[in-house]
Amino acid sequence: MGTRSLTRVFSTYNDEKKNKQVKEQLVNMYRQYDGYPSGHGDELADFLNSGKVVNGIGGNETQRVFNGAGCLAAQMIAHFKGGAGGIYIEPISAKNCGQDYEYEIYVDWVTHEITFKCFENGYINKKGEYKSGKKLLFEGKPSEFSSWLEKYEIV
Repeated sequence: MGTRSLTRVFSTYNDEKKNKQVKEQLVNMYRQYDGYPSGHGDELADFLNSGKVVNGIGGNETQRVFNGAGCLAAQMIAHFKGGAGGIYIEPISAKNCGQDYEYEIYVDWVTHEITFKCFENGYINKKGEYKSGKKLLFEGKPSEFSSWLEKYEIV
């Protein structure tokens, strides 16, 4: 049995008229195995660090660019999908796919910043009790994720 994960990509922006942040989910990618933070989480952070979010494609780019959240989501799927099995696209409405970990990628379409979150789905609390909810393990920039893994020895 593999360590399953879900990866969700969101496009975000501030709606000044409603005075709130809007987030629109674009994709829900399921990974059948190696979904733990030092596996898929680290690979996902490396992928996100390999490029930058832009608004429009210039001819002089020398590094990978993600032309908004939709482009990032499409490149992410292409990056991880290598043939039959392993990676699947689930409905955006799917919340429970038997995942052990969840990853959320937020792309702000105004600032072009990426926020990366990692959750454990089902965990043991400080009292030794099993909890079925999500526990936030990491929130920050993808470039900070590897240091977090080393600091907390999450493997």
